Amino acid sequence: MNTSDLYDVAIVGYGPAGQVAAGLLGQRGLKVYVCERLPDVYQIPRAIALDHEIMRVFQQLGVVEAIEPYTEPFTNSEYYGVDGQLIRRMTMVAPPYPQGYTPSVVFTQPPVERALRARVAQMPSVTVELGVQMSALTQDDRGVTLQIDDTHRRRTVRARYVIACDGGSSGVRTQLGVEMQDLDFDEPWLVVDVLVNEQGLAKLPKVSVQYCEPQRPCTLVVGPKNHRRWEISILPGEDPKELATPEHTWRLLSRWLTPEDGELWRQASYRFHALVAKQWRRGRVFLAGDAAHMQPPFLGQGMCQGVRDVANLSWKLAAVLQGDVQGPAGQTLLDSYGVERQGHVRELTSRIKGVGAVICERDAAKARARDARLLDACGGKIPDTPRQDILPPLERGLLSARTSTARGSLFPQPWLNDTRGTRRRMDELAGHGWRLVLASGVELPRDDWMAGLTTVALGISDDVEGVVVSWFLRHGCVAALVRPDNYVFGVACVAAEICALCEEARAALGLSGRIAEFQSA
Repeated sequence: MNTSDLYDVAIVGYGPAGQVAAGLLGQRGLKVYVCERLPDVYQIPRAIALDHEIMRVFQQLGVVEAIEPYTEPFTNSEYYGVDGQLIRRMTMVAPPYPQGYTPSVVFTQPPVERALRARVAQMPSVTVELGVQMSALTQDDRGVTLQIDDTHRRRTVRARYVIACDGGSSGVRTQLGVEMQDLDFDEPWLVVDVLVNEQGLAKLPKVSVQYCEPQRPCTLVVGPKNHRRWEISILPGEDPKELATPEHTWRLLSRWLTPEDGELWRQASYRFHALVAKQWRRGRVFLAGDAAHMQPPFLGQGMCQGVRDVANLSWKLAAVLQGDVQGPAGQTLLDSYGVERQGHVRELTSRIKGVGAVICERDAAKARARDARLLDACGGKIPDTPRQDILPPLERGLLSARTSTARGSLFPQPWLNDTRGTRRRMDELAGHGWRLVLASGVELPRDDWMAGLTTVALGISDDVEGVVVSWFLRHGCVAALVRPDNYVFGVACVAAEICALCEEARAALGLSGRIAEFQSA
């Protein structure tokens, strides 16, 4: 095969995870092929929530301005118990916001996906084919061959690596023979989206609500504009298909609305699962998004998890494909994707199940005991619990051997003053490679091997809102080495440890040259 016909990466599936993967890889100049069986963006919203980590990825792709009109801040979520009393409140972290964006937002999925696709369409190295099916794949030690079918012909596409973003029923995962591990959550729910008119909006709560009621647990999410979503548990003996008919759906919504109060946008029955792939890499093929994991929706993390997957994987693939990290170190780097993301997904799913356990208790006596326990724990005064506090750090993978409270966490993105005194987010100034961020007054040693590493030295006046100043104080450190996906490789508690920290990262990547090589990774 002519090398001009060989792609660096092929992506199967062009939902949000596939779109972000194509964009991140295309930005790095890699030759990317994407195939998707649907001819257009799915027109019905599925995901409804995003967080500031994902908005930071969208910033990297240059689509924030196109996406923001379709987002709104996520309201508080109030949890009500058996007798209608407030038992928990989920909120956002207080300003100043650590990632430079509203920490939690609701959004309308179809136009956001269209904005992502429009951005990818601007990248000359990315080829996207819609309305085609990947029907088979084979791989060898040099690449992967995909069989692509459309209505007119069957052909093959060859790529060095493949990312499967083809959803929960992933054909790629099935062909690889990768099993999903059940994390012990399996419940039927009805999801209902309604475009509510002014008359109906006047009847509804102004915040999102979790009705933790044993007779029928349910959730009301305040979406953008007049979009409201209900997630309603299906009881034993009920027919999920019957409940999804307009007649039965309106009957379930009668507690809040009548058909005169709005228009049904979607009603569909689902089984909410907690599943994770036992393997995330099989040779040259990687699983991402719903192909690798599914979790209950109680914190709105489904799409966020898929974007985290490809943000983690894309820079590692680029480092290997562009020759910055080679040999065994390159394979170790690619293996770290599954190590990091599987561990993170498992831990977050466990925490989401904990939230679900509060919502889904069906035994009235146990539910009252739950309510009493939660109220006793806070002395009857319900505290604000930021959603972001539930997200775990990375625990294993490409991380410093020196443990700290910061290692594996998401590094903040402060607002900084540029040379003209204009406020800009850190990534706009420092880029998206490896960054060494220094606390105010910390000086680097004058070793020439430090040249080439992007260094962010923060004077007291540079960090406009004091976000990083507070972060350094909280974690007891003076420097942080930040990976391209914005996670902290490790920190230095004193300036004398900085060189050793950078040397440790360079060694982990198998780099023996000067730090300039390290920056290109």
